[in-house]
Amino acid sequence: MVEQKYIIYTDMDGTLIDHNNYSYEAALPALELIHNKNIPLIFCTSKTKAELDVYCKELDLHHPLISENGGAIFIPDDYFNFDFAYDKLSDNYKVIELGTRYEILQKNLKEICNEINCRIIGFGDMDAEEVCKDTGLTLEYAALAKKRDYDEAFRVLSDSPKEVEFEQAVLTRGFNYTKGGRYHHIMGNNDKGRAVRILSELYRKQWPDIKTIGLGDSLNDLPMLKAVDISILVQKPDGSYDKSIDEPFIKRGDGIGPIGWNRELINILELNIL
Repeated sequence: MVEQKYIIYTDMDGTLIDHNNYSYEAALPALELIHNKNIPLIFCTSKTKAELDVYCKELDLHHPLISENGGAIFIPDDYFNFDFAYDKLSDNYKVIELGTRYEILQKNLKEICNEINCRIIGFGDMDAEEVCKDTGLTLEYAALAKKRDYDEAFRVLSDSPKEVEFEQAVLTRGFNYTKGGRYHHIMGNNDKGRAVRILSELYRKQWPDIKTIGLGDSLNDLPMLKAVDISILVQKPDGSYDKSIDEPFIKRGDGIGPIGWNRELINILELNIL
């Protein structure tokens, strides 16, 4: 019997890594299993390429990356055995750019704030030390998180009704808007799902029978969870599931963040429990 070939797409914050301490220690058994089975593990996250490079080095990963909520797909130069369209070469990656430039996003954010009298604070408004204090990241990681190209992460400081008005104003201007575990995000015509579909089609040219798995914890993961064959929502730090995700085909994983991530992937990859 031929073993099923899987591709795994994963969110980072609150999913593979703990919401509070940014550790993936609880996921190490599944990570080792994935490595031993040579399964592509693809970060699909709001994190920047600079942040993801650190995790790739730590985990010895050499697979494509999806950064900044689907802003770009980074594919190692010699990864696929066929030619495909891409936008540029960067650091031995072929880059498919799907997002809008960061400075355009920032400009529109400021204009919207002035139009509707809404107060926000984004990564672009903070220095590395302020990002460090706001996120709990180390100063080194906070500096990497500020290296944004296609997505601005921000908090809405005004009250909730203004938050709804702000979202509508972003959408009216033709941008995408979503919310992760900590921050709101403004993007261009991109999301995690669009990037996953593009990359999965490339994989299927080389391996037609692959099955895709996606794991996330928040609303910004929903497009990704809709774009895979097996979708898993892990629990929030308080044990709940994101209330804005109610699709019946998305499995509610048993465990918070990396604990649920680890348990569900071992069930699928080792025990064949779907």
